[in-house]
Amino acid sequence: MTGAAPLPADRWTEADAERYLLGLELFGMRFGLDRMRRLLTTLGSPQERFGSIHVVGTNGKSSTVRMTAAILERHGLRTGAYLSPHLVSFTERIRVGERDLEPEPFADAVRAAARAAAKVDRTLEEGDHVTQFEALTAAALAELARREVDVAVVEAGLGGRYDATNVLPSRVAVLTNVGLEHTRWLGPTVTDIAREKLAVLRPGTTLVVGAGLHPDAEREARAAAASAGARLLVAPADPGVPLGARGEFQRRNFALARTAAEAYLGALDERAVRAAAAATLVPGRFQELDADPPTVLDGAHNSGGIAALVASLPAYRAGRPLTAVVAILDDKDAAAMLRELLQHAARLVVTRSANPRSLSPGTLESLARQLGAADVVLVAEPHAALERARELARAEGGVVLATGSIYLVADLLRLPGAGRGATL
Repeated sequence: MTGAAPLPADRWTEADAERYLLGLELFGMRFGLDRMRRLLTTLGSPQERFGSIHVVGTNGKSSTVRMTAAILERHGLRTGAYLSPHLVSFTERIRVGERDLEPEPFADAVRAAARAAAKVDRTLEEGDHVTQFEALTAAALAELARREVDVAVVEAGLGGRYDATNVLPSRVAVLTNVGLEHTRWLGPTVTDIAREKLAVLRPGTTLVVGAGLHPDAEREARAAAASAGARLLVAPADPGVPLGARGEFQRRNFALARTAAEAYLGALDERAVRAAAAATLVPGRFQELDADPPTVLDGAHNSGGIAALVASLPAYRAGRPLTAVVAILDDKDAAAMLRELLQHAARLVVTRSANPRSLSPGTLESLARQLGAADVVLVAEPHAALERARELARAEGGVVLATGSIYLVADLLRLPGAGRGATL
């Protein structure tokens, strides 16, 4: 079990599985599909045993995956989903029938993937290893096949071309949107990034893209569809049904999910679509934590995500002052994100997540003041930062928003003092 502490040989618990996966973080991210293909071959090629919809993009992937799966499930298909990252437990990443995987089958699936990974590692060059995301993706695909799902809706991790999920023979690929993110790995322009994400498109299938796509990304999408002989569908901006999920941005995501489900199934039952729209909530996305004072968590983690989030704030704030709790990773455009937030927030409480890539609160405070912020409070520990923000907001009849990183949201949803979460 490369990179992990010794674990039981016979039966694993959820804690054993999580310890194994966290142990793989020391190998970081390694691109390429050779390890993943060997891993799946060792596991009996589970990805060939169900249909799939592959979701790529910069923002909105997890919401779109959940919503698409919900629509398919309500049309009588046994549906699975694979998402990343998670908030509290790795089990959140694998879903069957709109439920997170139970701890025992999750542990069994990861144990099987770990045994396969050990075999694959022995065939690789020295220094090369199966990564955390590859092991978890393999476990997910194998478990979804074991559960005999009819279709799985799968979220790409990073990019598309060399992402571990790009082993699926998907009939439908979905591009949510494209922004400048992960430029170190995907390229310096929107065109470069779109090209990498669109490399998941299979010949003769369907590509669904979101409304309002960046013009450069739209050109790449049309070119990719033409090259693959694929049908191109552009989702409308609005789904035409009321949603249970908060946030104006979720209406665009559901419209995209509805179009993707229709591309896979054909004509949809409007009652089933409405039922899915009403019932689907997305943890960590405009999630209301408390009402006194009103407190919302949102995992927006780049300038595009923050821009979509703040568009929903006026209706929620209803004129009340906003205090924003903020943590941002060091590979993000923190200035652009803070600039968006400062259009709405009267006060910032800057903190850091447990992720080692989180910018220091001092750096965020300095940057916020350079951008004209007059009221900036520094509280290093996330739970203490949220509590301080709530105290300040309660005293003035205001509202609280915690955002800037999915890892901040994850920290706030865990109990204080809980074990560390994933950082990749």
